[in-house]
Amino acid sequence: MLVNLKLDREYDGLLYLAESARNLQRIESHHHAELELNLVVQGTITYVMNGCRFTFSPRTILWLFPDQEHQLVDRSVNARFYVVAFKPSLINKSCHTAAYEGLKHSPDQRDHILSTVLDPKSFDLVCNVLDSSMRSSLDADLLNREAGFGPASSFHFAHHDPDALNAGLHYLLLFCWSKQFSGQSRRDAVALHPAVRRALKLLSEDENEQDLARLARACGTSKSHLSRTFHRQIGVPLNRYRNSLRLARFFEQYRRPDQATLSEAVYAAGFGSYAQFYKVFTQAYGCGPRECLRARQPGKAQ
Repeated sequence: MLVNLKLDREYDGLLYLAESARNLQRIESHHHAELELNLVVQGTITYVMNGCRFTFSPRTILWLFPDQEHQLVDRSVNARFYVVAFKPSLINKSCHTAAYEGLKHSPDQRDHILSTVLDPKSFDLVCNVLDSSMRSSLDADLLNREAGFGPASSFHFAHHDPDALNAGLHYLLLFCWSKQFSGQSRRDAVALHPAVRRALKLLSEDENEQDLARLARACGTSKSHLSRTFHRQIGVPLNRYRNSLRLARFFEQYRRPDQATLSEAVYAAGFGSYAQFYKVFTQAYGCGPRECLRARQPGKAQ
């Protein structure tokens, strides 16, 4: 799925600090025109790309190129990681020598996420630059709630000092790329079982989310084998993953202008009852849905 980040002309990209405790980002597989950089600060994050799973730990930088379809399938409960996106125009005007030519093209191994572990001094420097660049940006809670919700959202990234932001993005792009090949490279991909790959695809495509028995039959395996293999390879139970998809669909439904109430959005997202939704939501975000959503859309019917 191609996602439009809807960046205004004055911005060469965007950045924010994603945190599991408040990040309501969707988890569908996607790509975008911008080059994406992640820096893991705390905990772990897990991506799936081209049938392989990649898990990244603190001090790791990873690059997601525009033609690399990727899916963030899990984050540890304490995960904190920076998300940076660079417009192609910034790359073209910043990279003139052979040392940075690789930023203009995807890696030869397109099924591999290019990554490296920063040394402590470089990690601290990059974090300081990121923090400084975010000082005039939008509220962190707002960015965590809204960034990444795609075409259904009216959200637009904003920063009160675009020139300072663009200067920071330019420095981050060149410095992090220079460190990519001097650090400890990571290549710990886990190839996914065909049944797991099929389940990910079907769950992403099926708005009604097939029950486990139907899903297992469609994947050519038993319910128990699919559940065990999915948990082992993706790192989260299949039921938890399905609930994450339902939560993402709930937010898509809830933000529609013609969606009258919270309860309507709950059932449209595939939850069997409000009690089930409340339990899943509270486990994911640490507070009840009404409390969390009140600040988002104060005029919305609950």
